[in-house]
Amino acid sequence: MTKFGFHASHEQVHPSALIAAVQRAEQAGFDAAMCSDHLVPWSERQGHSAFAWAWLGAALQATALSFGVVNAPGQRYHPVIIAQAIGTLEAMYPGRFWVALGSGEAANEHVTGQGWPRKELRNARLRECVDIIRALLDGEEVSHDGLVTVDRARLWTRPETPPPLVAAAVSVETATWAAEWADGLATIAQPVEKLRDMIAGYRDAGGRGELALQVHVSYAETDAEALAIAHDQWRSNVFAPPLCWDIDSVEAFDEASKHVSPEHMRSSVLVSSDPAEYVHQLREWSELGFDRIYIHHVGQEQSRFIDVFGEHVLPQLSGVNA
Repeated sequence: MTKFGFHASHEQVHPSALIAAVQRAEQAGFDAAMCSDHLVPWSERQGHSAFAWAWLGAALQATALSFGVVNAPGQRYHPVIIAQAIGTLEAMYPGRFWVALGSGEAANEHVTGQGWPRKELRNARLRECVDIIRALLDGEEVSHDGLVTVDRARLWTRPETPPPLVAAAVSVETATWAAEWADGLATIAQPVEKLRDMIAGYRDAGGRGELALQVHVSYAETDAEALAIAHDQWRSNVFAPPLCWDIDSVEAFDEASKHVSPEHMRSSVLVSSDPAEYVHQLREWSELGFDRIYIHHVGQEQSRFIDVFGEHVLPQLSGVNA
């Protein structure tokens, strides 16, 4: 049965308000939650970007939900530090945490001054980080010399069972590549045929574990208002790779999005005032085989979205794929 979760966007909402939002989402009937992990927002209009790992501890304590986070180890974050963070959260809240590991975006990673590697080097660096993190969570002392360097690292507080290390992927190629090491696959909403090909590529290459999907929606009382919210808050997020990976500043994202029209938002955000439309589309995604679907309302105000989905959308999806 597909679980439907709430996505907490640190780029758009103050962390205290996000705690209140996930509590409200739990009360409304959302089954789980996940969050972003950014140093900077996608746009000046979004205006936030709190530290995800501090927030996750508070959110896990404030609710009974499971939580996931998408993280890019290897540049802004050393993999030993990420292994320690993963181990601590899972030790405190066993069975309620997962992390999706990806190769990152320049906007968040350039701050180290190391430069932004080519995609194949970022993937190679990520692969090294995965092995380092796994070994540390398994209790090994790790030294490593490669695209990242580790000298005699060990985790002193570890969970009894390490949480899933999931692959974050947006292409068939990356999903297939990740099948060898990942405990699951997390991706974003795309055309159904591409999602079907990603799942097939991952499974055919031996990929194991659960499948997670993040979907962007914009709900309001009218279609016009919903479209205006999407255009205001999310028009800097419509760019496909490699552009979204390689733009390195908030100012550049805002400049690049100046000519994005409101209607163009419909290609990446499900925009509607009709709960039935969300039920139909979420059901279609669920039927592809996703175990968890995380819903992100791209507006900064979350309460109305949570209440409407809790009353009119989630009950209609109960038992999907049961």
